[in-house]
Amino acid sequence: MDQSLVDGVRRFNRTVTQRIGALDDAFLARDRPLGPARVLWEIGVAGRDVRELRARLGLDSGYLSRLLRGLEADGLVRVEAGHDDGRVRTARLTEAGLAERATLDRRSDDAAAALLAPLSDSRRARLVAAMAEVERLLTASAVDVAPCPPGHADARFCLRAYFAELAGRFDDGFDPELSISAADAEMTPPAGVLLVARLHGEPVGCGALKLAGAAGAEVKRMWVASSARGLGLGRRLLAELEAYAFDAGVRTLRLETNRALAEAIALYRAAGYREVTPFNDEHYADHWFEKDLAGPRTLT
Repeated sequence: MDQSLVDGVRRFNRTVTQRIGALDDAFLARDRPLGPARVLWEIGVAGRDVRELRARLGLDSGYLSRLLRGLEADGLVRVEAGHDDGRVRTARLTEAGLAERATLDRRSDDAAAALLAPLSDSRRARLVAAMAEVERLLTASAVDVAPCPPGHADARFCLRAYFAELAGRFDDGFDPELSISAADAEMTPPAGVLLVARLHGEPVGCGALKLAGAAGAEVKRMWVASSARGLGLGRRLLAELEAYAFDAGVRTLRLETNRALAEAIALYRAAGYREVTPFNDEHYADHWFEKDLAGPRTLT
């Protein structure tokens, strides 16, 4: 890693933490620091499952429990066990907690306006646009991609969503029985692999590889949730599948796709895939692509 990049991130972190008041014991002039205030805000008016809260904030269970106990002691939060499963706990705001959250919202608006006030209109627009880009890239860096057994609940969720999207976008719908198979066994090592992408613990994308020895392999089941599009996740999934294929000895990677998936076609072409004559009889394919894997893949 280039040390100048690391230095730049650390410099940015120091500036932001100071400017937004993260170092203050009394965030937004309330009687608690940023951490408990953020948990209070994240619980929201409808409440939130504690496991989901932990995943969204990236906190370990012990630290989150201490924050919740402090908020409970202040009369702002109550944590309830689920009716059907006592292991599932939900954090909810009390009336006092809802009032405190509303106060935090107002003061956060005031703090944001104060940050923007010294700037000209053009610089305000530049700052907000830069913040949006930083947010997008930070979100992208929070996505975890890893192999997943096809029978896992997250994998099944992604595959169901993939089939549903194809059914809605293809001119004649989509029936998996009419398509070339990518069965569980074909997406399980050593026959292949299924990668699942997760953001804050929730599945948001997948991609699979069917291996056929050194002669080649096929990319299958590429899908990204609409909520995670624009993060470069499709390119990342594809690059990681390429790296997996290369490590398995594959030197030619193939895939086919439907004309309705214009963004996928653009992705494949940008990633160096060239269109070739049909190499299978996939019922739903209009385009066939191939790529020579000349060396180890790198993420872009």
